[in-house]
Amino acid sequence: MDPEVAEEFVRLFHTENPTAGPAEPRVAAVREEIARTGTYVHTHAELEFGARIAWRNSARCIGRLYWRSLHLRDRRHVTAPEQVAAECVGHLREATRRGRIRSTITIFAPDGPAGPGPRVWNEQLIRYAGYRAGGRVLGDPRYVGFTDTARSLGWLPPSPMGRFDVLPLVVSGGGEHAAAGPQFFEVPRDAVLEVALAHAEHPWFAELGLRWHALPVISNMRLDIGGVSYPAAPFNGWYMATEISARNLADSDRYDMLAEVAEAMGLDTSSDRTLWRDRAAIELTAAVQHSFDEAGVSLADHHGESRRFLRFVEKEEAAGRHCPVDWSWIVPPISGGLTPVFHRYYDEPTDTGPMFRLDDQAAARGQGCPH
Repeated sequence: MDPEVAEEFVRLFHTENPTAGPAEPRVAAVREEIARTGTYVHTHAELEFGARIAWRNSARCIGRLYWRSLHLRDRRHVTAPEQVAAECVGHLREATRRGRIRSTITIFAPDGPAGPGPRVWNEQLIRYAGYRAGGRVLGDPRYVGFTDTARSLGWLPPSPMGRFDVLPLVVSGGGEHAAAGPQFFEVPRDAVLEVALAHAEHPWFAELGLRWHALPVISNMRLDIGGVSYPAAPFNGWYMATEISARNLADSDRYDMLAEVAEAMGLDTSSDRTLWRDRAAIELTAAVQHSFDEAGVSLADHHGESRRFLRFVEKEEAAGRHCPVDWSWIVPPISGGLTPVFHRYYDEPTDTGPMFRLDDQAAARGQGCPH
């Protein structure tokens, strides 16, 4: 634990929260605690502030205008894997709210001198299984390895196996529970809100049998706040339609649906110059937006969210703050040039301050490769 990093965060907290009083007493207390124990404990207000600033600093997130509204579930006392899994399910229920999605973070015990904190192996709390079947994949190809890992731990897929089977949670406990290794836990069906996809103008679209979950909860990124590392801190905003339509359902290494949609539309797929992929991606996006709207589930569109992101950038610049942006993630995967985020430069991403980080080992676990 670097006391300078801790002090920098404490001073940032007091600068942006004047009602907390002067920083010096808290700085002195934190430095004394670090010298005595090797770490320090964030107050609830510091933890909430740190999580919100980490969202504000997230260079790949287009939805940062809402960073002040992030709801904190403080679960730093939780280390046992079954309790971690139960709290993850609680997160799903509290954040989903029957479709009126609330940006939420659940923070579990940190790494520290007494031992490691818990880990959630899943990339997201809700993802679909991928099964190898006769040289092809049934379900989501991205999660074939993770599905195999879950099955090796004893998870039994539903029978018959399907294209949208929700994966179990795989959790390693913290502290005294760390030595036990990973365990799997089923996600209750009533904790997962899904939207069946249909199209407002094409009745045949519903026959494709597509659906997607309403809540995107990133769960394998480490949250660093002032030198304290929280390896399990699942957090969510809400989906932008193109994330589902133009990536999850369209990418060739995911559900790869563009050709099937194009065929149903009667498009000429003999050449890229017919723009059949582009037209299919647009109709997939229209179906996602229509279906989420009909179901009353929060969903952003890439035009509106792009305008709101530039409002966020303007606010950060007016406050005299650096605004890190990864252009390749902020520009939508379809119609990028039609959105205002395409037509400007941004501050480069940084590696300082409260931040969400993806460790190499955590990324490997999310793909089913623990090493």
